[in-house]
Amino acid sequence: MARSKSARKEDSNTAMAKRLAEVLSDTYVLGVKTHGYHWNVMGPLFAPLHKLFGEQYEALFDAADEIAERIRALGLMPDGSMEAFLQNTAIKEADDKPLKAEAMVKDLLQSHQLVRARIIMAAEYADDIDDAGTEDLMVQRLQAHDKIIWMLRSQLA
Repeated sequence: MARSKSARKEDSNTAMAKRLAEVLSDTYVLGVKTHGYHWNVMGPLFAPLHKLFGEQYEALFDAADEIAERIRALGLMPDGSMEAFLQNTAIKEADDKPLKAEAMVKDLLQSHQLVRARIIMAAEYADDIDDAGTEDLMVQRLQAHDKIIWMLRSQLA
């Protein structure tokens, strides 16, 4: 017996929400890491990096909210615990030992590149299942990460 269209849509939404849960976890953990770097940056680049990291962690937490709301719009519940985020993330947490400013920038650059790769996978799946709303959100997130990657690379030049 063929599955109903609504059952196939529910399956697609569940699979999409799983991909979004990964992006949400990456985004949230990266926000926490960036926030910690914001607190702990030192040296001659303190002022500009403190400001840059502050803008970035605030944007990441706002993005996490948008991603979680999209999961809800798909009819599922987003994770809400650090334990769940840490189980679903590709982002390595910051070490307890503070890094030098340049090492922080390099670490954040690598982390944003990892998130970007997962966003692309989610956007491609959204396109495959004709989920224009999620695909649009992922394109917006991709653009935001591309800008941050550019800014971080510029710090290293």
